Amino acid sequence: MKALPLTVGDLEDELARPGDGLVSDAAAWPARVLVLGAGGKTGAGISAMARRALDAAGRQDAEVVAVSRWTDRAACERLSKQGVSTLAADLSDPAALAALPDAGAVVHLVGAKFGTAGAPEQAWMTNTVLPAHVARRFPGARTVALSTGNVYAMTAPVTGGATEGDPPGPVGDYAVTCLGREQVFRHAAAAYGTPVALVRLNYACEPRYGVLLDLARTLLRGDPVGLGAGAVNVVWQRYANEVVLRCLARASSGDPFVLNLTGPETAGVGTLARRLGEHLGVEPRFTGEPPVTGLLSDASRCHALFGYPDLPLGSLVELQARWLLAGGEVWDKPTKFERRDGRF
Repeated sequence: MKALPLTVGDLEDELARPGDGLVSDAAAWPARVLVLGAGGKTGAGISAMARRALDAAGRQDAEVVAVSRWTDRAACERLSKQGVSTLAADLSDPAALAALPDAGAVVHLVGAKFGTAGAPEQAWMTNTVLPAHVARRFPGARTVALSTGNVYAMTAPVTGGATEGDPPGPVGDYAVTCLGREQVFRHAAAAYGTPVALVRLNYACEPRYGVLLDLARTLLRGDPVGLGAGAVNVVWQRYANEVVLRCLARASSGDPFVLNLTGPETAGVGTLARRLGEHLGVEPRFTGEPPVTGLLSDASRCHALFGYPDLPLGSLVELQARWLLAGGEVWDKPTKFERRDGRF
């Protein structure tokens, strides 16, 4: 990337840009890649990136199919114009799931988080029951299932965060059901020989959404920044999109491939607020005291395999501030990163 993307068009183009490693991987992908839950925050970028990677690899024979209910028709139409096939389906409907085309590769992005504190049954249905139906529908298909760092217990920043080998310690229905999703796909790997990759993502950011936007909007409102989260991990959304797709090649049966996906930095919330404030011309005010632990992941395995994010934390902070100062579009979807009780 030569310059920070400061328009929606430039941003979406960058979020879908495949790197050379992904293009090499795509040359060996099956003839159909199915992206389930493509209408969510990450789905469009992942679907478009998969299509561009296949095209760059000379795989015009292969198809990327993006599946969602498509309540946002404009997003569906944008993907269609980029050569991605789109299907409208409610994946909680067994008949709709059965009617999907067969596929040699599946990227499972379906999940329920926000609002589940008041409707825990929705978390269980979407995050655990639905994946079981998906796993039975596509036995043997190379599968990447997006998970979350919320499956871990809180750790002290000095430790560098939880590693893939640490035992889970989920708090709340959201985290518990996400661990349930992982266990469902583990069962598929063992019972059906399905090659599976479980990707535990912590706080992907782009200027329309994410922890940095939440902090920046707090500053611009003149509200004090709560320090209750202590420290966080964030990662550039384009890098996250690419790693999810690169994990198709790493998926394994029997014992699934597990990967933490986030940035290399453990960033204090107060430090992030001060850096954003410098760019925004705002002096932060704070409330509360930082705790001794936080929801943190060690993604050194990811960085060893796929390199460091192409947009480091300092550049993400600058991009967020410049986007807001330019009046850029934002999504009203707070991350609630400050919650420690697992209630979203």
